[in-house]
Amino acid sequence: MSDKYVELARETIEHYVRSGEIIDVPDGLPDEMLKEQAGAFVSLHRLGRLRGCIGTIQATQSNIAKEIISNAISASTRDPRFRPLREDELKDLEISVDVLGKAERVSSLEDLDVKRYGVIVTKGYRRGLLLPDLEGVDTPAQQIGIALMKAGLREDETDFILERFEVIRHT
Repeated sequence: MSDKYVELARETIEHYVRSGEIIDVPDGLPDEMLKEQAGAFVSLHRLGRLRGCIGTIQATQSNIAKEIISNAISASTRDPRFRPLREDELKDLEISVDVLGKAERVSSLEDLDVKRYGVIVTKGYRRGLLLPDLEGVDTPAQQIGIALMKAGLREDETDFILERFEVIRHT
């Protein structure tokens, strides 16, 4: 059985890449996608390699469906690490959607589990996030180091706010 979250991301990306137009929220989605708000990340892989990943830490849209539509377009066309997705790449695209739970502040590595929790580091206006359960990320120290780098902070920084969050991953 296919997942409605991933189906929505795929439909959004395929339509946008082919036409340049943003789809309307389709009928037949589960109530939680239409009534709840949450941050969400859309991750794209092609031929086993990352091809785009963009998301929001907190809701920026009126519902999860709109959050997925917005972030699917951004992941496929606006991730600064990659050129925009081309139509000939669509057939090889693997998509996952992570819906973020509420972030909670933590004080030590003992409060983290790389398989269960993602992390957010914040210092002033700089912020970096790393999703949980990523291949090659095996320790909380690695996870925090990558999040610090994404925030533009040095790995030896110590005076940052550390938060953890859980996700529901749709594949």
